[in-house]
Amino acid sequence: MLTTLTSVWNRVFALLGRVSMYRVVYLALAALAVISLVLSFFDLVSPDPLELVVTLLVLAAVCAGVDAAAQSLLRLPWRIESSLITAHILLFILRPTLDVAGLAGIALAAAAASLSKYLLAWRGRHLFNPAAVGATVLTLFSLVWPVLGASSWWVGTPALALPVVVLGLAVLWRTEKIRVVAVFLVIAVAVALLRTGSQYQAAGVEVDGLTIFWQILWSSPFLFLGAFMLSEPLTLPPRRWQQFTVAAVVGVLAGWPIPVGALTLGQERALLVGNLVAFAFAVRTAVRLTLESRAEPSPTVKELTFRVQDRLSFVPGQYIELEVPHPHPDARGTRREFSIASAPADLPLLRVAFKESSGSKPQSSFKKALARVSKGDRLAITGVWGDFVLPKRDAAPILMVAAGIGVTPFVSQLRQLRESGADRDIVLVYVASDSSELVYRADLEASGIPVLVFTRDRPSDLPPHWTWARGVRLDAEGLLRVVPDIASRHAYISGPAGLIADLAPALERARSITTDAFSGY
Repeated sequence: MLTTLTSVWNRVFALLGRVSMYRVVYLALAALAVISLVLSFFDLVSPDPLELVVTLLVLAAVCAGVDAAAQSLLRLPWRIESSLITAHILLFILRPTLDVAGLAGIALAAAAASLSKYLLAWRGRHLFNPAAVGATVLTLFSLVWPVLGASSWWVGTPALALPVVVLGLAVLWRTEKIRVVAVFLVIAVAVALLRTGSQYQAAGVEVDGLTIFWQILWSSPFLFLGAFMLSEPLTLPPRRWQQFTVAAVVGVLAGWPIPVGALTLGQERALLVGNLVAFAFAVRTAVRLTLESRAEPSPTVKELTFRVQDRLSFVPGQYIELEVPHPHPDARGTRREFSIASAPADLPLLRVAFKESSGSKPQSSFKKALARVSKGDRLAITGVWGDFVLPKRDAAPILMVAAGIGVTPFVSQLRQLRESGADRDIVLVYVASDSSELVYRADLEASGIPVLVFTRDRPSDLPPHWTWARGVRLDAEGLLRVVPDIASRHAYISGPAGLIADLAPALERARSITTDAFSGY
């Protein structure tokens, strides 16, 4: 039974890995809305069915309309999923109603949320969670016109706790934010428990601490706030310790809201404070660099070599955020992340590589602008981030699993190890669609490590320490066949989320797992 459940769980995660992050979030929110509608027929949630339907229609219409108008004005492609995600989040944190004045307030919150994506933005990215902005704007207006309504967070009810946990886990797995939200939940619940206990004590009332704990966990909005709002990647800082810091700040404020005049810094305002902290972490002084050359290591992979003009420090395995200014950027902005393919010892030269998408897929404005950059043109690095770094202990055996262009951080690490003369026990599993896509062969060969190659066709002229895994399917069972000592190794995997999910049962046997999932640029 347990084996069957594990198999189903892994299949679900494998499927999630093949769906875009925004699509997973939208589908999870839509499913939660359907569940809420069903529960409303049995009076298990506060809104009634008609209130839910009408409120969602108003939210979706306003969010989509404002987004469409703004993106048309700015000449950006319309992303309907972004509009629907904002509308669905607002549905759960505002008070659904049929009252005309209340629906006007709902429309006001939706318009403010959508406009914040463009008005409260920095270098093509919004600074604050849009739904939190919309709810805060409505609350401020309600201080003058109470008939407009305010945020209510009716999603914090025991009937919705389990659906929020299950659907939230799907979102958090896809966004790789489970640990961050876990930190938030632990701190928020602990602080709320302390606050509630002190209030009861001050009133001279004795209550059971365990009872209070379960009430706070299942009847508070913490689960929804963490899973569907705090986890938004665009409003989180890049390093894991920074994300934990933001989670802690939001957790403390959500658990013990601080009064500020007629308002408190709780729930959506707590998240806005966390967004500000994240922005402070993310602001960096730009590092100037000029393009030295372009190369094509494979039919689909492009390599750019830059000369760095300013001081740059990075650890092998980290990535840079590259800004390419251009007129009328699309919704993803003017910056993208690229894994570094060179070592710190190679500075002032810096290499990055990326995979070109198929011709049928429309190019982003960033990709078009990057293609127009010529030798000698100046660009800027706006940040060096990432925790995909090797253990400091040289004795720790390592397993590297790379899919296609996911090999770039490993190339950086292996080049640096070779430059430093370090001798480490490393095995690389290299996956590519065919042998022509095996990039950076010279760098990998020079490292001298064993390389297990998974391609559809047999590669020619393999070095002595390379092995083609002929007839072996790359799944959990296949990985255990080619790396039988995986339990003694620290596993690092760089590739699509779907591959990570497929290999999860085998990787779980490793001493530790570090992932570097990507979905293109």
